[in-house]
Amino acid sequence: LYRSLMKKAIYIILGILTLASCKSEFEDNSDRFKVGVFEIPAGKGFVKETIIRKDSIQISKHGNHIDTLSIKWKNNFFYTLKYINPKTTLQKDPMFVQINKIHKESYDFTVKIGFSKFKKKATIYKVK
Repeated sequence: LYRSLMKKAIYIILGILTLASCKSEFEDNSDRFKVGVFEIPAGKGFVKETIIRKDSIQISKHGNHIDTLSIKWKNNFFYTLKYINPKTTLQKDPMFVQINKIHKESYDFTVKIGFSKFKKKATIYKVK
Protein backbone atom coordinates (compact mmCIF):
# COMPACT_ATOMS: atom_id res chain seq x y z
CA LEU A 1 0.00 0.00 0.00
CA TYR A 2 2.79 2.43 0.94
CA ARG A 3 4.72 1.60 -2.26
CA SER A 4 1.57 2.15 -4.36
CA LEU A 5 0.95 5.55 -2.76
CA MET A 6 4.58 6.57 -3.32
CA LYS A 7 4.36 5.62 -7.02
CA LYS A 8 1.18 7.67 -7.43
CA ALA A 9 2.76 10.63 -5.63
CA ILE A 10 5.86 10.47 -7.86
CA TYR A 11 3.70 10.31 -11.01
CA ILE A 12 1.63 13.27 -9.84
CA ILE A 13 4.76 15.32 -9.04
CA LEU A 14 6.33 14.44 -12.39
CA GLY A 15 3.10 15.35 -14.17
CA ILE A 16 2.92 18.71 -12.42
CA LEU A 17 6.58 19.44 -13.21
CA THR A 18 6.08 18.49 -16.85
CA LEU A 19 3.04 20.73 -17.21
CA ALA A 20 4.71 23.61 -15.37
CA SER A 21 7.79 23.45 -17.60
CA CYS A 22 5.78 23.61 -20.85
CA LYS A 23 5.72 27.03 -22.45
CA SER A 24 2.83 27.93 -24.66
CA GLU A 25 3.76 29.15 -28.13
CA PHE A 26 0.72 31.42 -28.05
CA GLU A 27 1.47 34.74 -26.43
CA ASP A 28 -1.63 36.60 -25.32
CA ASN A 29 -1.06 40.18 -26.37
CA SER A 30 -4.61 40.83 -27.50
CA ASP A 31 -4.56 44.34 -26.00
CA ARG A 32 -1.85 45.48 -28.44
CA PHE A 33 -4.37 47.15 -30.74
CA LYS A 34 -6.05 49.21 -28.03
CA VAL A 35 -3.35 51.92 -27.84
CA GLY A 36 -0.76 53.26 -30.27
CA VAL A 37 -0.47 54.76 -33.73
CA PHE A 38 -2.18 52.99 -36.64
CA GLU A 39 -2.63 53.47 -40.35
CA ILE A 40 -5.28 52.46 -42.84
CA PRO A 41 -3.78 52.66 -46.34
CA ALA A 42 -5.75 54.22 -49.19
CA GLY A 43 -7.83 51.82 -51.24
CA LYS A 44 -11.03 49.79 -51.12
CA GLY A 45 -13.15 52.87 -50.46
CA PHE A 46 -10.79 54.34 -47.86
CA VAL A 47 -8.49 57.33 -48.03
CA LYS A 48 -5.19 57.02 -46.13
CA GLU A 49 -5.97 57.49 -42.47
CA THR A 50 -3.63 57.87 -39.50
CA ILE A 51 -5.11 56.95 -36.13
CA ILE A 52 -3.85 57.61 -32.61
CA ARG A 53 -5.50 55.65 -29.79
CA LYS A 54 -5.07 56.39 -26.12
CA ASP A 55 -7.41 55.35 -23.33
CA SER A 56 -10.98 55.91 -24.57
CA ILE A 57 -10.07 58.44 -27.31
CA GLN A 58 -9.22 57.92 -30.96
CA ILE A 59 -7.87 60.77 -33.09
CA SER A 60 -8.24 60.16 -36.83
CA LYS A 61 -6.45 62.17 -39.51
CA HIS A 62 -7.52 61.66 -43.12
CA GLY A 63 -6.65 64.20 -45.79
CA ASN A 64 -6.94 67.65 -44.17
CA HIS A 65 -9.53 66.47 -41.64
CA ILE A 66 -8.87 65.62 -38.01
CA ASP A 67 -11.66 63.99 -36.00
CA THR A 68 -11.84 62.96 -32.36
CA LEU A 69 -13.89 59.90 -31.51
CA SER A 70 -14.66 58.01 -28.34
CA ILE A 71 -13.73 54.35 -28.49
CA LYS A 72 -15.40 51.73 -26.31
CA TRP A 73 -14.11 48.17 -26.38
CA LYS A 74 -16.70 45.46 -25.79
CA ASN A 75 -13.99 42.78 -25.92
CA ASN A 76 -10.68 42.26 -27.77
CA PHE A 77 -12.51 41.75 -31.09
CA PHE A 78 -15.31 44.32 -31.07
CA TYR A 79 -15.39 48.05 -30.39
CA THR A 80 -17.65 51.04 -31.00
CA LEU A 81 -16.53 54.44 -32.29
CA LYS A 82 -18.56 57.61 -31.90
CA TYR A 83 -17.69 61.13 -33.07
CA ILE A 84 -17.33 63.49 -30.12
CA ASN A 85 -18.32 66.53 -32.23
CA PRO A 86 -20.33 65.18 -35.18
CA LYS A 87 -20.41 67.53 -38.17
CA THR A 88 -22.99 65.63 -40.24
CA THR A 89 -26.09 63.54 -39.59
CA LEU A 90 -24.16 60.42 -40.60
CA GLN A 91 -21.46 61.15 -38.00
CA LYS A 92 -24.09 61.09 -35.24
CA ASP A 93 -24.46 57.32 -35.66
CA PRO A 94 -22.00 55.01 -33.88
CA MET A 95 -19.60 52.86 -35.90
CA PHE A 96 -19.46 49.21 -34.92
CA VAL A 97 -16.11 47.59 -35.66
CA GLN A 98 -15.64 43.80 -35.74
CA ILE A 99 -12.07 42.46 -35.88
CA ASN A 100 -12.17 39.51 -38.26
CA LYS A 101 -8.55 38.32 -38.40
CA ILE A 102 -5.42 39.26 -36.46
CA HIS A 103 -1.95 39.34 -38.01
CA LYS A 104 1.38 40.13 -36.38
CA GLU A 105 1.13 43.93 -36.71
CA SER A 106 -2.30 44.41 -38.28
CA TYR A 107 -5.87 43.22 -38.27
CA ASP A 108 -8.67 42.88 -40.80
CA PHE A 109 -11.93 44.47 -39.77
CA THR A 110 -15.48 45.20 -40.84
CA VAL A 111 -17.08 48.52 -39.93
CA LYS A 112 -20.81 49.13 -39.90
CA ILE A 113 -22.33 52.58 -39.46
CA GLY A 114 -25.27 52.68 -37.09
CA PHE A 115 -28.03 50.25 -37.88
CA SER A 116 -27.78 50.79 -41.63
CA LYS A 117 -26.75 48.24 -44.24
CA PHE A 118 -23.50 50.16 -44.86
CA LYS A 119 -20.47 47.89 -44.34
CA LYS A 120 -16.81 48.26 -45.31
CA LYS A 121 -13.90 45.88 -44.88
CA ALA A 122 -10.27 46.94 -44.56
CA THR A 123 -6.96 46.27 -42.81
CA ILE A 124 -5.41 48.50 -40.17
CA TYR A 125 -1.66 48.44 -39.44
CA LYS A 126 0.02 49.30 -36.15
CA VAL A 127 2.96 51.61 -36.88
CA LYS A 128 3.94 52.55 -33.28
